[in-house]
Amino acid sequence: MNCIEERRSIRKYSTKPIDKELIDEIIGAALLAPSAKNRQPWKFIVYSESSKNELLNVMEKGLIKTKTELSQMPNSEYMLSDAFNTLKIMRDAPTIIIILNTNGCSPFTNIDAFSRITEICDSLSIGAAVENMLLKATELKIGTLWIANTCFAYNELVEHIGTSSQLVGAVALGYPEESPFPRPRKSFDDVVEYK
Repeated sequence: MNCIEERRSIRKYSTKPIDKELIDEIIGAALLAPSAKNRQPWKFIVYSESSKNELLNVMEKGLIKTKTELSQMPNSEYMLSDAFNTLKIMRDAPTIIIILNTNGCSPFTNIDAFSRITEICDSLSIGAAVENMLLKATELKIGTLWIANTCFAYNELVEHIGTSSQLVGAVALGYPEESPFPRPRKSFDDVVEYK
């Protein structure tokens, strides 16, 4: 419970690198997560130093392209300004872990209902794995940020990574240089109903 209560989304990091052994421990916690039909649909790719910079340069090009394409779409300015801010945070973090669904395909692909159900179940499994990572990192005093803004540069990132698996998102890792207050939460009574 302590790690659950202490976990925060960290957006400011020290430049101090994280030892590989600690990254392995964090990913090891992810591998212990439950998964639908024990498919274990996850893959984690760790980027740091020059490989991280190359990845994020590709992401920036993808965001610029998306900004042009979505310029007339309602709310796109807010969504994309947030994505560019996330990119800056990712550049400051010493390590980025890309998360793939090895059973999934591009979100731009039409799939049948059974495949969609499988994809939802695998997404739930991956969510459990990522939460295990975040909690283990918290225990190790390493800050994290769970990132979904990779979706705005999806095709560019997938091509750079060289995968046909579904890009689910990323996690930034680093020693925190901030201690944010807990974010507001909905009340228990607003979200829980007994029948």
